[in-house]
Amino acid sequence: MPRMLPVLLGGDANVYGMARSFYECYGVRSLAVCRRALPALAHSRLVRVAVQDPAFGQDHVFTATLLGLAAQYPGVPKILISCADDYTALLARHADALRGAYRFACPPPAALPLADKRQFAAACRAAGLRTPQTVTLCPADALPPLPFGWPVIAKPADQAAYARCDFPGRRKVYLVQDAARLRELLAAAARGGYFGSWLVQEYIPGPDTRLGVVNAYCAADGSVPWLVQGQPLLQERTPEGTGNYAAVLVEPSRQDAALVDALRGLLQAAGWHGFANFDLKYDRRGEPVLFELNPRQGRASYFCDAADAPLAVPPVQDLLYGGPVTPPTLRPAVWYTAPWYAVHRACPNRLALRRAGILRRRGRATTHLLAAGEGASRRIWFMARQLSYYRKL
Repeated sequence: MPRMLPVLLGGDANVYGMARSFYECYGVRSLAVCRRALPALAHSRLVRVAVQDPAFGQDHVFTATLLGLAAQYPGVPKILISCADDYTALLARHADALRGAYRFACPPPAALPLADKRQFAAACRAAGLRTPQTVTLCPADALPPLPFGWPVIAKPADQAAYARCDFPGRRKVYLVQDAARLRELLAAAARGGYFGSWLVQEYIPGPDTRLGVVNAYCAADGSVPWLVQGQPLLQERTPEGTGNYAAVLVEPSRQDAALVDALRGLLQAAGWHGFANFDLKYDRRGEPVLFELNPRQGRASYFCDAADAPLAVPPVQDLLYGGPVTPPTLRPAVWYTAPWYAVHRACPNRLALRRAGILRRRGRATTHLLAAGEGASRRIWFMARQLSYYRKL
């Protein structure tokens, strides 16, 4: 087993999935560094929260904290992986200061604007990929005529500023039925402290099983050899969980080769390095509509490990061994973070659910937040979480 210390930037379920992948592939435990650790990391033996500082998102605190942590582990190769959008931006800004202490992959500052939804849409158009029609709206502006009909999708353009606001009914994404409700939403967000612009988008109808998710890893040599596509079976339903997947099905025979090749070209053209995550939905004609690029692996990305494409392998091959990164060889699997009875009850596509159920009976199913190496405290926490899960659906 290689000698290394994974240091993961974040405090949520994404961090747990990444730490679990390192533990199961290489037998190493990870450290987490974040502003605030969420319950997803509670009582874990696989990952220890080394630093929890509300000021960690400030530039000088970010670099000083990470350099101080690195000094505590001399002589051990430290692999630094961002598991949150804002930490990726900080890592890109301070790459030169941290490069002597850590091995890491992150997009260069010139490529990072691809994660901005408006610039992402422009890059997709240039690559021949479809994105939803979008209008940018400031709260003080009158609502212009929309080039698409109602209902619409509304989401804040400045996610970092939106994360600091709070108001009743706050969600990450909204399905808005008419102009009056859109004005009510913008007013409520302003009262809660968000004054930034909004993206009002064409709504792509269809159930959760028309959604798609793709994770990619871009190597230091400029290649993008590692991409995995999953089919969500279900999304969470609570305001804070909107947009998070509750179950994902991976089938090698249903990988969209044309889409995967187009996304590979998009990342190569941008000069991306490290993980990237794409969310999309197939329209009624079966054409993929790209929503966004996240500059990290997705929160549900442990579905890749379930399908024999471990998340930990590409950064280790790239950063510790100097490449090459091996393309994944997938086998069918289903990943879920909701209890299976909840997935079975709420999945809108019974045919996809049947295929997932067959995989589960064959032992090709993986839950997210409970690894085999965990102790009794984590198991008790996990059981309590699963019993309370019905409220999320």
